[in-house]
Amino acid sequence: MQQPPFTALAAVYDAIMADVEYDHWADFVLTYARDGGLPRTGRALDLACGTGGFTHELQKAGWTVTGLDGSADMLTEARRRLPDLTFVQGDLRTFDLAQRFDLVTCVFDSLNNLLTPADLGAALARACTHLRPGGLLAFDVNTRLGVQDLWDGGAIEGLAPLPGGGEVHYHWSHHFDAATALGVVQALCRVDGEEFIEVHQERGYDPADLEPLLASAGFARWDIVEYPDYAPPTADTPRVWVFAWATGGRP
Repeated sequence: MQQPPFTALAAVYDAIMADVEYDHWADFVLTYARDGGLPRTGRALDLACGTGGFTHELQKAGWTVTGLDGSADMLTEARRRLPDLTFVQGDLRTFDLAQRFDLVTCVFDSLNNLLTPADLGAALARACTHLRPGGLLAFDVNTRLGVQDLWDGGAIEGLAPLPGGGEVHYHWSHHFDAATALGVVQALCRVDGEEFIEVHQERGYDPADLEPLLASAGFARWDIVEYPDYAPPTADTPRVWVFAWATGGRP
């Protein structure tokens, strides 16, 4: 049975993504932030937080974190997992929390789910509005090449144990729709003989696409780099990380 994106998947997401290196990503982000003069701790907003994997790493590093996501199902899992944190449902393009943060993050190519430059620009503007002067936005996106060639062989599959017993069998297939320039992932999962399918779409964004959107959103300066060595991206880079400083300069 086909389900909307990030609904049925929420219950098995952490099992399938157990090997994601959220801890290394957090170290990568926080090292850059500290080197740039941001305090070692403060107030952080984790956008598209999902079930809270990266949110938790920021919390462990001493940050006071709020998580925001558009999926009620993903947030249910996040609140169960991290009951002491604040989670808010909201649209990346329109959210308004009426407060500012030292650090805003959005990881795991979540912004690629915004399928037009206008939508991405709106999300970047909302992030900038929620930063204090001199605050930092950190996010990653798949490039156009990355979305076109997401996985070797075009599919991934496996079995993952579930916390309450049993296991989830997943088979995710990817193809690139040249007519729309979108990557399309069909995520099939089977638990206890029951199957569901979610279809996810992503648009790739290259540095040349991102820079005018960052400027229009109000950021003062930015670095676009590769993980994990902060090297400048090349034409073959499948994913870039962006560190953008809000107007007011570095702290």
